[in-house]
Amino acid sequence: MASPELPLTRDRIVATAEDVLRRFGPEKATVVDVARALGVSHAAVYRHVKTKAALRDLVVQRWVNEMMPPLRALVARPGPAPKRLRQLFDTLIGVKRRRAAADPELFTAYRSLSAQAQSVAAAHLDELVRLGAEIIRSGVEEGSFREVDPVAASQALFFATSRFHHPAHAMEWADPKLDAVFDNVWRILMRGLSAEKDLPPAKKKRSVKG
Repeated sequence: MASPELPLTRDRIVATAEDVLRRFGPEKATVVDVARALGVSHAAVYRHVKTKAALRDLVVQRWVNEMMPPLRALVARPGPAPKRLRQLFDTLIGVKRRRAAADPELFTAYRSLSAQAQSVAAAHLDELVRLGAEIIRSGVEEGSFREVDPVAASQALFFATSRFHHPAHAMEWADPKLDAVFDNVWRILMRGLSAEKDLPPAKKKRSVKG
């Protein structure tokens, strides 16, 4: 049990909620359960977090906040847009897989909570789409990508690759063939986005019989 002598802050409440989630799962992460783990009254916790839904949103938001800095940094990084766009998705996939492997109990709880914290999950996806759109926009400007609506193209990329980074598919990530599948999917997606047009196959010359 956490010491009640420490100042009660929202960060401390959320950190304790994460510990409760690891130990007991999302159904036990109520304000009362967290207050019990903190060794304080639930009224004290309610002064910082009013409802179970608000607590759930704070836990998911903390998870998102810890994940986003390396993704945001890629947008401002110099270099060709196609390379940075692939790095964005590789980084996202890597972060999700590492978290699923290193903290499976919390990841499972996060997967359940994020389905309920729809406003937080939607805002997270919106930011990911914006990051992708910024890179695609720069690719259009540099001539690497064809003229497209950057936001619509980014939305399509995240939808098409959801199997590789959405928590709902976490059980599939241990498949040793998954990286090769992603490479193939990415190659096809980039072929559609690339400004370079494939040349038509050369016509065979008809043989002339003398």
